[in-house]
Amino acid sequence: MTAPLTPPHQPPYGWPSPYPPLPPDDGVPSAVKELRQAAVVTAVSMVAGAVLGLLWLWLAPRVTLISDGKAVFLRHSEGESAIGADGTFVLLALGFGAVAAALVFLFHRHGGVALVVSLAVGGVLGSLLGWGVGTLLGPTHDVVAHAKEVGANVVFDAPLKLEMWAGGMLAWPIAAMVVHLALTALFGPRDPEDEWPPQEAPPAA
Repeated sequence: MTAPLTPPHQPPYGWPSPYPPLPPDDGVPSAVKELRQAAVVTAVSMVAGAVLGLLWLWLAPRVTLISDGKAVFLRHSEGESAIGADGTFVLLALGFGAVAAALVFLFHRHGGVALVVSLAVGGVLGSLLGWGVGTLLGPTHDVVAHAKEVGANVVFDAPLKLEMWAGGMLAWPIAAMVVHLALTALFGPRDPEDEWPPQEAPPAA
């Protein structure tokens, strides 16, 4: 009589599990753990938002203005610096969202809905903070007073701002959701499959 057949979907005995085991239970309810993790993700996202604002202020192209003593004009009327400032913010936000999602998946692979929500909320809050830091630390928004201060025929920088404000605020959370969903689909833990009962080979004739 031959040995029982191994179901085709089950690996041979002794093979390592393809997914890491669930973390041990330390007595803290899973819902409380998840809320704590979500709060940490949101807080770290806001700190990262300040870094986003500083990078945006550093990397965004400047819109230059000039005054003739009576009015203020764009120095280059056909320049693309304003669009470049928006594009710089969006690209930075997309990168921050992707990195945030990868880190959350790496450290909290078994996380639930609260972590996903915190990624989205943290992304929006981080974007708002980044926009605020960039505009606050950038050139003044009182263009008329600044023009009078520097004098006529002197070039100065326009205030930093987002023309596509909604797009800039949504870039981070959208990137975080897409990357986290992709990582979960590719590498996330799977539900265990039902074990097949061992089957015996038919008796030899």
